[in-house]
Amino acid sequence: MTKLSLLDLVPVTEGGSVSQSLANAADMARHAEHLGFTRYWTAEHHGMEGIASAATSVVIGHVAAATATIRVGAGGIMLPNHAPLVIAEQFGTLDALFPGRIDLGLGRAPGSDQRVAAALRRTLDSDPNAFPRDVVELQSYFAGADSSGGRTGIRATPGAGADVRIYILGSSLFGAQLAAALGLPYAFASHFAPAALDEALAIYRERFEPSEVLDEPYAICGFNVFAADSEEEAEYLASSMQQSFVALRSGHPGKLKPPVRGYRESLPPQYGQMLDGVLAATATGTADQVQGKVAAFVDRTRADELILTSAIFDHEARKKSLTIAAEAFSDTPRIAP
Repeated sequence: MTKLSLLDLVPVTEGGSVSQSLANAADMARHAEHLGFTRYWTAEHHGMEGIASAATSVVIGHVAAATATIRVGAGGIMLPNHAPLVIAEQFGTLDALFPGRIDLGLGRAPGSDQRVAAALRRTLDSDPNAFPRDVVELQSYFAGADSSGGRTGIRATPGAGADVRIYILGSSLFGAQLAAALGLPYAFASHFAPAALDEALAIYRERFEPSEVLDEPYAICGFNVFAADSEEEAEYLASSMQQSFVALRSGHPGKLKPPVRGYRESLPPQYGQMLDGVLAATATGTADQVQGKVAAFVDRTRADELILTSAIFDHEARKKSLTIAAEAFSDTPRIAP
């Protein structure tokens, strides 16, 4: 059966604050836990005033402390921004605090522009093998429970022996190939970059090598949901996220804006086409409409898990949208692997 989870970028709204966004994140995680979701993920972004999850491991600790059973993790940590040992220590600490509940999704994008990347002291390594090497090194720190410290000779404390589940993230074919080669679960960013989704899933499943972690492929797909009591209201809620994408693509990113009625129809054709592309994996509408779109997406992808996301300006409207989506999903036929 296909599982359901939540990706929260911890949006900062116009007129809102980082403190309120972080309080909302904990509340959203509790809500997702109540709805029976499998996991709550947040993601590393830097230099973006509309996203409050830059210190990702800190946010994960905040959310895990506010919940009891739901898995909490990163979707993801941009590993080239960090020394693998530092991430092993951070997530080893999180596992010690919240045993058996911590996920670590790994991506290779900077999560920022080049100027911010330089401020992070990131080395822009053009070697295509750098990211795979860092992933394997990170795995060795978690596996190095003996005094020798595993393959590096360094023992991560905390970190050695931690029960942290690693996932490879991607929006292209590279991540699919790496996840398959290492026998790790794979999460595709179809919620904002759906173009290569079908090819990436095919490559991942065809080339998958069983590992100590996983016997068979496990694919998670990002999916946007804007659900409300009417289609008109759902379209209205979705306009905040649409504004964010237009602002980002036009070089003017900022805080999440209030919704605007008729926003999509007011756009020049080039921006409308851009939104149609980046938000292709989206269900907007009533419970019945969301159910139909979710069923079609699961049929197409055979996803083992959907991780839902949405940037909705009003916190309570966002919670209601998630509730409607969960109820609709519960009535959606699941596809056998």
